[in-house]
Amino acid sequence: MPLAVAALSHAPSFGNVDPGGETFAEINAAIDEVREFVSAYDPDLVVVFGPDHFNGQLYSLITPWVIGAVAEGIGDYGTTAGPLPVDADAARALHAAVLAEGIDIGRSERMTVDHGIVQPLDFVFGKDFTQPIVPVFVNAIGLPLSPMRRVRLMGEAFGRAARALDKKVLFLASGGISHNPPIPRWDGAPGTVRERLVAYAPSPEERHEREQMIVKGIRAIADGKAPSDPLNEEWDKLVLDTFRSGDLTPADGWENGWFVAEGGSAAHEMRSWIAAYAALSTAGPYRFAVDRYWAVEKWGAGFAVQAAVTA
Repeated sequence: MPLAVAALSHAPSFGNVDPGGETFAEINAAIDEVREFVSAYDPDLVVVFGPDHFNGQLYSLITPWVIGAVAEGIGDYGTTAGPLPVDADAARALHAAVLAEGIDIGRSERMTVDHGIVQPLDFVFGKDFTQPIVPVFVNAIGLPLSPMRRVRLMGEAFGRAARALDKKVLFLASGGISHNPPIPRWDGAPGTVRERLVAYAPSPEERHEREQMIVKGIRAIADGKAPSDPLNEEWDKLVLDTFRSGDLTPADGWENGWFVAEGGSAAHEMRSWIAAYAALSTAGPYRFAVDRYWAVEKWGAGFAVQAAVTA
């Protein structure tokens, strides 16, 4: 069975803040290309590697990665809400197989996911999609994080496990690239923030108000009324070139502090991409069908869209 990857950045600003020029039209055109690629590949199962933004995964039980056998979306930023079409049997089989590879991974029978998992699914399959999926939470902001080498090994374990399923599997990666939004950190945080990081459970009205506040902040940056850290296009290219090379072992040397210093506070979302390409690499050489990148200054984010399949 072949393997394939669709890798897409996500952004709360998508559809809410005009990135200027032809950028939004170009990004949507690239997403259309990925949608056509996935339709032609016709996967039986989609394994989604994605982060969470302290909505579903909190410090009440923070862990490097978790498979969801049952999951629901919170519906933030207009993404699909409610129960998701998870292939529970495949999720449990993958959980057992990845554990057998020596990768310690948890399983949730009641996973809650936010736009970090759902927005790319909506991009590719449309709102209220029915495509069977297995969501995999990849911790990217709840410090401390595991060494990057473990991410590559985790992805490779998924690749081998997927090839044993007798299903045509697509790995969908979500996140990054360089961006530096304000993120609460546990160490040094006041008690009120720590309580939020352990037990965040807003009402729909409170969640909507928070989302509007974040979008308002991004609009202020886009309008030049608020400062934003510059993007690191050189670093974005280094990371993307590693995926293009087909050799993920250089990621082993990407020390976590260096990753944040170069890519920003949320750069570790690229762990999802590393896992997906590591999984793909277990099936041999691969070729790209889609490979696009934008440094979207008005979103304060490097944004990439890629798709690849085993050659």
